[in-house]
Amino acid sequence: MTIINNLWPLIVTLGVLIFVHELGHFLAAKWAGIRVHRFALGMGNPIPGLVFRRGHTEYAICWLPLGGYVKMASQEEAATSSALEGSGPDGRPEGAPAVQPHEYFEAKPVWKRMIVILAGVTMNVLFAWLLYSGLKYHYGEPLNPITTVGRVTSDTLPAGIRPITELRPGDRIVAVGGQPVATWDDIVEGILTTPADSVVIEVAGGKRVVLPLHRSALTERATAAYSVAYAAPAILGEVVPGYPAATAGLAVADTVLRVNGDSIPDWWAFFDRIRSSAGREMIIQVGSQSGRREVRVTPRGEEEKQDDGSTITIGKLGLRAAEPVVHRHLTLGQSISAGWRETRAASTKIVRTVQGLLSARISSREVGGPIMIGQVAAQTARLGLESFLAFMGLVSVNLAVLNLLPVPILDGGQFLFLAAEGIRRRPLSLKLRERLTLVGLILIVMLMVLAFKNDIARNWDWLTGLFGRLIGR
Repeated sequence: MTIINNLWPLIVTLGVLIFVHELGHFLAAKWAGIRVHRFALGMGNPIPGLVFRRGHTEYAICWLPLGGYVKMASQEEAATSSALEGSGPDGRPEGAPAVQPHEYFEAKPVWKRMIVILAGVTMNVLFAWLLYSGLKYHYGEPLNPITTVGRVTSDTLPAGIRPITELRPGDRIVAVGGQPVATWDDIVEGILTTPADSVVIEVAGGKRVVLPLHRSALTERATAAYSVAYAAPAILGEVVPGYPAATAGLAVADTVLRVNGDSIPDWWAFFDRIRSSAGREMIIQVGSQSGRREVRVTPRGEEEKQDDGSTITIGKLGLRAAEPVVHRHLTLGQSISAGWRETRAASTKIVRTVQGLLSARISSREVGGPIMIGQVAAQTARLGLESFLAFMGLVSVNLAVLNLLPVPILDGGQFLFLAAEGIRRRPLSLKLRERLTLVGLILIVMLMVLAFKNDIARNWDWLTGLFGRLIGR
């Protein structure tokens, strides 16, 4: 059941997004008057029983669970595409009538073919925009109104991030990158996306903290953004079943007032006391609607791995802080506008990530594959529908941006072929396009190998444990 719970979010995410992408190509081809032989999810030949034909087009689910395709009538049947897509005579489904000259892809003007090629990524962007807008309209816009620093994690920060330790608990941040901030989300977003080669954080009272971080140094910027935490009140937002806090009777919405007689000003002071009290009883005074009470509880000792490979024992009670998030209601128009801003911000982050990888400012070890996508999809699904749909929107934008890369096997590469044809007034030779496509295929395979390698390295212990359970050890 655990495997199923972790697997279905991945299947739903990729299945829906691949369908949306291919639907864009399909609808555009129909609009342009191009014969579509097959609309397929998966690659290769259709699975018997999971295929039907309507008109001239076959709709199918295929054997290889890798992407999908829209097979259009073409005068240039390439061996590589035929092997991946499967085909009957001249690429037609068996029994379909002959293709008329005006129905071929090559028979259409270059501008129409460009629209067909770009329709997939366009649909992915529109789908993300629709998701984000719908979430904003239904749930409102989540805002964390706190802009006061609660703590700064200073351990093992790279040199470019060290200046952030100049921030102190109690500092109220008023601007990031020259832009005023009203929420903690504004602060994080500002550090991540400020379009300059340094990030300036301004604090009430005139103090300025400058982080010399290149705009493409996204890993370092993310480290900086998440090394600072807001001043969270010591209110319990979750009590995890099976941990000492639940057994002792602590409850959601309890406010922690004192620990062993000492006043607790915020969540981080409480958090530090728990971590340092493994195996030692704590007397916690909490307040709630029913009044004040004292709870005696002993944190469970758990091993925590450090960056240098060593382990330490920390205390855990099974508690999470209440997030001071409020949801601002938006009208339909405001939701559409906010959804577009979210879509644009997601695409900007992904473009910068690609730039960072190409410039080596982001390590290739950060590249993730299906295992990472599946893990994040499962995590967001457990958090609820809002988080899962927001993740799906992010992956949809990711798919759009990556498909626009100028790699011949991707939509961006095919668009460049058409652009060259428009400039030269004749297409590039078939042999040249086939060679460039083969190079693109090799690059994509290398990227997939890198992603799988990183996935395996990150999850080696989990994978070996799973394999051991499967063989009965």
